[in-house]
Amino acid sequence: MRIATTIFLTDETIAPVRLARELEQRGFAGLYLPEHTHIPVSRESPYPAGGELPREYGRTLDPFVALGQAAAVTERLGLGTGITLVAQHDPIDLAKQIATLDHLSGGRFTLGIGYGWNREEAADHGVEWRTRASGRGTGWR
Repeated sequence: MRIATTIFLTDETIAPVRLARELEQRGFAGLYLPEHTHIPVSRESPYPAGGELPREYGRTLDPFVALGQAAAVTERLGLGTGITLVAQHDPIDLAKQIATLDHLSGGRFTLGIGYGWNREEAADHGVEWRTRASGRGTGWR
C-alpha cells in the first residue's frame, strides 16, 4: 500500500522542506499540494464544503515553488498538485513549470488538474466561467 498526504501549506504551517524530509523518512509515497492564487476579498461563490471558508485558502503557498523545495531535499517522495487550476494559467508558462519541476525531481511530479469552484478567483484571471473547462477564452486550446 502507498500512502501520500495532501496539505494546504501556508506561511503558518510546517515548511515544505521539513515536511518533505519527514514524509520521506517515514516512508510516505507522496506529497500533494492544492492551488489557489488568491481568494478575493469580495466573494459570492459558496465554499463547496459548506460554512465559512477555512483560513488556509487565503494563505496557500504556490504549489510549484513549495514542491521545488521538496524535490531538492528528497530522493523518492512523489510530488504533485491536488489540483492545479489550469484555466488560471498561461498554458506555455504552466507547461514550462511542469516540465522543469518534473525534470529537476527526476520524474517524480504528477500534475493533478481541475477547474475550480471560485468564480471570483477565476474572473480575476480573465477566465469566463461557463467555458473554463473547454479552453475557450482562457488561452487553452
